[in-house]
Amino acid sequence: MSETDPTSFTRPRLVTKKVLAKHQHEGDGAVVRRCIGRSELKSLDPFLMMDDFSVSPPAGFPDHPHRGFETVTYMLQGGITHQDFAGHKGTIHTGDVQWMTAGRGIIHSEMPAGEGVHKGLQLWINLSSQEKMIEPGYQELLSEDIPSGEQDGAEVRVIAGESMGVQSPVYTRTPTLYLDFSLRPRAQVHQHIPESWNAFAYIIEGEGVFGHQNKTPISANHVVVLGPRDGVSVWNKFSKPLRFVLIAGQPLNEPVVQHGPFVMNTQAEIDQTIEDYHYSKNGFEMAKHWRSH
Repeated sequence: MSETDPTSFTRPRLVTKKVLAKHQHEGDGAVVRRCIGRSELKSLDPFLMMDDFSVSPPAGFPDHPHRGFETVTYMLQGGITHQDFAGHKGTIHTGDVQWMTAGRGIIHSEMPAGEGVHKGLQLWINLSSQEKMIEPGYQELLSEDIPSGEQDGAEVRVIAGESMGVQSPVYTRTPTLYLDFSLRPRAQVHQHIPESWNAFAYIIEGEGVFGHQNKTPISANHVVVLGPRDGVSVWNKFSKPLRFVLIAGQPLNEPVVQHGPFVMNTQAEIDQTIEDYHYSKNGFEMAKHWRSH
């Protein structure tokens, strides 16, 4: 099946919902556009949350915990410095990706690297019940190491999965497709997505037509939820560039019980997690004496 042939989808995915990502305050003085994880779109299995964030010093995301899922941070502008209680520290800059598996427990901080405005996307991907308590880990990709492809005015950066015959080196515990598309005026793209996966797009800039070329264009800062079927087609019918991320994942079909940054399968597991965090045990041992600096 060709990913560039518009006739390749016998049953194309159509838009089932569009949601404007509205501003809200998070962290310490930071402003985010909450894309997933709001009343209009609480989650989209396996995705728990996505924020389009914008932060300037002294605001940021100081020390906070996670358990039971993964966070994917993709920088669009500037840089974010990350440090955790296991001694891991680093800065990701424009175009870089940090794929963090919180697993059984991480406490970390995410703060702007230098003056000015720092922008990016952070996606939360749920982990299956068998993997929620695995050891934490990181996969980090510099911008120049993210595979890319181009066909007929459409460019793609392959953060996870495959597009245009190009494959990402990222290992996704929960099978995930994460693509950053840029379409020049009058360009189009046709991307295969496994039929059983849930999928959405988030428009970073410009406006595009999704699903069927006779549909109404959708503008920047909207989340576009795509229905089931084979793949999605997108057209840029305008004189300005279109940039969007296309994200899809295999649903876990498991119960989700969430308490802020803790995501488990049962309330009993959440209660245990709160106790573990409070008493610095079962994955949070290093929390007792650690503070970021």
